[in-house]
Amino acid sequence: MLPSVQDATELSKGALGIALLFVSVGSVPAMFFIAGPLVARFGARAAAYAASAFAAATTLPGLAGSFPTLVVALAFAGATSGIFDVAVNANAGRIESVTGKRLMPLAHGLYSVGILVGAVAAGIARGAGAGREPILLAVSFLILVNAFAAVGDSAPVHTEPTRGMRLTRPLIVIGLLGAATFIVEGGTESWSALFLARVHDASPSVSGLGPGVFGASMAAGRFFGQAAGRVGDRALLVGGAVVGAVGCTLAALSPNAPVALTGLAIGGAGVSLNAPIIFGLAGRRPDAATAVATVTTIGYLGLLIGPPLVGLVAQVSSLRASFLVLAGIAAVVAAVAPRVVVAQKAPA
Repeated sequence: MLPSVQDATELSKGALGIALLFVSVGSVPAMFFIAGPLVARFGARAAAYAASAFAAATTLPGLAGSFPTLVVALAFAGATSGIFDVAVNANAGRIESVTGKRLMPLAHGLYSVGILVGAVAAGIARGAGAGREPILLAVSFLILVNAFAAVGDSAPVHTEPTRGMRLTRPLIVIGLLGAATFIVEGGTESWSALFLARVHDASPSVSGLGPGVFGASMAAGRFFGQAAGRVGDRALLVGGAVVGAVGCTLAALSPNAPVALTGLAIGGAGVSLNAPIIFGLAGRRPDAATAVATVTTIGYLGLLIGPPLVGLVAQVSSLRASFLVLAGIAAVVAAVAPRVVVAQKAPA
């Protein structure tokens, strides 16, 4: 929906990038100070309450008509989505503990499927002439349906006690590696539709395929990673970063929309396993609880920084240059990752 939001607010690419930064301004404090107590108080039912708030917040970008109103809308959407994110992952962890079965890679793969379905459906609706308000209202309704479906789950979520964040050098290194990979993921996902619309003058139905194709390849990559149990972390992370760099470069230099979509698909497949591998490195340390909290915090900041970074580079230069910057960041990850993965095997 980003092209429609930009048209309605009449913002430049740089101003839109700054507005997107307020997603993180809302989400990070909410994840720190609200999500934890909410999950501790209401258990699995916290996901339903958070989904209800997120459903309401989803409608707000469709009502924004200026920079200030868009900033408020995105901050509220970021806060509620951050709380919802923590609640859902905490509940997934509870189910893994109860059943003894792996669930998280499947959950993240289905998240990518959601990006595919949502982006393609929104693009088709925009192509048929639907405005941003009815589309976002439909999305809000679907979120609300899930909230009602989950409200009956009264299971407690027992979270392991932690000492909070611990900024030791090894954890900072892992977290920064995760942040770099998440910048590529977040920047590509958020700006792919606008890239197709502005660089290749693609129609709404075609530009909507950008995040959809990216999400589909992310899902495929994660399902592949779930099945490829014999492939080591280093090979998956380095190989994925190289593939991600190739995909972003192909999109940046693309002569037309089909080639750009091919680049987005390659890039999505490349970065798809970043989150499972990075969080796995932290989770296998002796201080797993503290390590995961620290790495998640630093890594998610990268995911939230990516979209505004792309906008600011595009404002100074172009969207093609922005995607070349993302390719460069992926290449740095490929160069640094082998040392980080090897260094983290000793404490595990």
